[in-house]
Amino acid sequence: MRLTAALAILAIGTAAAAAATNSAMPGVPDPRRAHINWIVKCQGCHRPDGGGTPTSTPPLAGQVSRLLAVPGGREFLGRVPGVATTPLPDDQLAELLNWTLIRFDPDHVPAGFQPYTREEIRRLREKPLRIERAALRADLVARLAASERAHDATRHEGEK
Repeated sequence: MRLTAALAILAIGTAAAAAATNSAMPGVPDPRRAHINWIVKCQGCHRPDGGGTPTSTPPLAGQVSRLLAVPGGREFLGRVPGVATTPLPDDQLAELLNWTLIRFDPDHVPAGFQPYTREEIRRLREKPLRIERAALRADLVARLAASERAHDATRHEGEK
């Protein structure tokens, strides 16, 4: 009887923890799997802390979700070579990309964020970026910076 009650309590606690994790990470049904996929597929270049390497790999920490605020940024993230050509099924790649956004840049995930889906990743992978990746990223970053400057100027005008 005690063993049955203890197992029932453990099962309820585990289910509650899983539900809390899933709601905290929309589009990430299995955070543990996403983390393992990060370690195996991404961490080598982007580093364990998402800091990247200055000469070859952009940082993700505190940065990656900002691209969602720029038209074309969402599509860019699904088409960069390291994402689009990763040997994972579409559903696990969507999960990994959602996990990465929430894990490394939660402060910039926009309100109302719609997680990447299997279907969206499948569609984006059909046209992976190649040599145009660097120029497109530079354009997105420049437009993001201009948008943030305009937002800051508007905010400061309202404070006067």
